[in-house]
Amino acid sequence: MASSMPIQRKKTSTSPTIISNSSNKDRKETKKSTSLISVLFQGTIVLIVVFFLSSYLLTDTWTWGYKNKYTNWRNWIPRKEMIFSEEELARYDGSDENLPIYLAINGEVFDVTKGKHYYGKGGGYSFFSGKDASRSYVTGCFETHLTHDLRGLTREQLKELENWASFYRDHHTYYKVGRVIHKPIDPNSPIPPPCNDATGKKS
Repeated sequence: MASSMPIQRKKTSTSPTIISNSSNKDRKETKKSTSLISVLFQGTIVLIVVFFLSSYLLTDTWTWGYKNKYTNWRNWIPRKEMIFSEEELARYDGSDENLPIYLAINGEVFDVTKGKHYYGKGGGYSFFSGKDASRSYVTGCFETHLTHDLRGLTREQLKELENWASFYRDHHTYYKVGRVIHKPIDPNSPIPPPCNDATGKKS
């Protein structure tokens, strides 16, 4: 009986040369990919710099003349909303040069210090400062309607008032700082009468 000879299996081994070539290829691919990303990043930076420099040279602004609340850096600073009484708000009427100038419209308080030549002492709109004169914005009565009392206004007038609030909210230099808490209006008190000397709505 013939004895069976054990079958010897040939061991397979990975050639060091093959491993080395594969590693080198991987390193080259990684380096190539990293180089491409670096070029794209640098190119993007150059384009951004050119974009803003061109804007400043041609329009004297960094945003090609586009101005609204998003270009107002003050709106990007987190701040706690300030709450004012009517007496506290009155301090910010522009008479004290050491204080900012605030005005309110429909309860919202805005910093208009950058418009000092309009809202500061002696300015054409100084009567708005330090108070909520919402009614006068839509009636044009800048002497007798410097009040937050909106009773009797039409739907169209209230819509126009909201447009004025949006004007301050979206302004490129003015910004909201808080709210003013008004004393309740006596419902039995007379509604501010129409004025005969209306000088036209704020424009």
